[in-house]
Amino acid sequence: MFTLDQLKSFVVVAETLHYGQAADRLAITQPPLSRRIQQLERDLGVALFDRVGRGVQLTPAGRAFLADARRILGMSEQAALSVRRIPSGQAGTVALGFTGSSAHSVLDPIVNATREQMPDIDLVLRERVSSVQLEELHAGELDLVLIRPPMPSAGVEASLLQREPLVLAAPSRHRLADDRIDPHVKDLDGEEFIMYSPAEARYFYELLVSIFLDNGIAPRYVQHISQVHTILALVRAGLGVALVPSAAANMGIDGVVLRAIAGAESRPAEMILAWRAGDAEPATQAIKMLVRQTIPSLTWQASGAGCAVRLP
Repeated sequence: MFTLDQLKSFVVVAETLHYGQAADRLAITQPPLSRRIQQLERDLGVALFDRVGRGVQLTPAGRAFLADARRILGMSEQAALSVRRIPSGQAGTVALGFTGSSAHSVLDPIVNATREQMPDIDLVLRERVSSVQLEELHAGELDLVLIRPPMPSAGVEASLLQREPLVLAAPSRHRLADDRIDPHVKDLDGEEFIMYSPAEARYFYELLVSIFLDNGIAPRYVQHISQVHTILALVRAGLGVALVPSAAANMGIDGVVLRAIAGAESRPAEMILAWRAGDAEPATQAIKMLVRQTIPSLTWQASGAGCAVRLP
């Protein structure tokens, strides 16, 4: 079959319509150029040029083949550029796992930074609970994961990415939503409370239990829910209050007020970035560094009609 040298020679001859000028552009002599074109015509089984005086002209088959030849040459050049980007981490595919709650805090800036700074890296996003993320990380199905504590071990390396304060979520007409009150965790004693599921949201469940024990209180659990957005929907419905990560402000749930609450400051929600130990894949390393540089210390603002955030 034809070679890239043959295609390049054909395109240059087609552009100049003169073997001598084409040979000068290719920095070769005319005889080897003629042999390349002849061999290409034999391989294809068609004549590509007709001689006209001292020059040549394309045959109908040559005109049809010219567009394909240019496209093949362009693809080969692009392939060479792409493969050269891989060792430097400028191209490749990275599978990133994330939890539902992280989608409202760190995921947006990570995705936007990747698109802007590393457009040739294909970021594959997969929402999973933390335990499943770790299983898929070990199996090689995920390259990086955004998980909740505890810090993983046994073949996994990790670093603390973020500490996020917990805030009170209350219906807009609830007494603790009143600006004249500075809520404290102790105000939740006996209060109807929407709690995290001890199975599907074990980290948040244990975190809140520890906060309640620290403050010597016992809220009255009315529901056990695994996802933050569902918890906020139940708060809006007036079923109770809740403690949620401050990034919940980004959801903009109407009729829900988010407020800083004293007594929970010492136990923020933590986010961990983890990867397989010894994974030296350039694209994975590049995204790992990008994540660390992209996630700043958090300063949450109010967002969404009917949703207010008041943090110190």
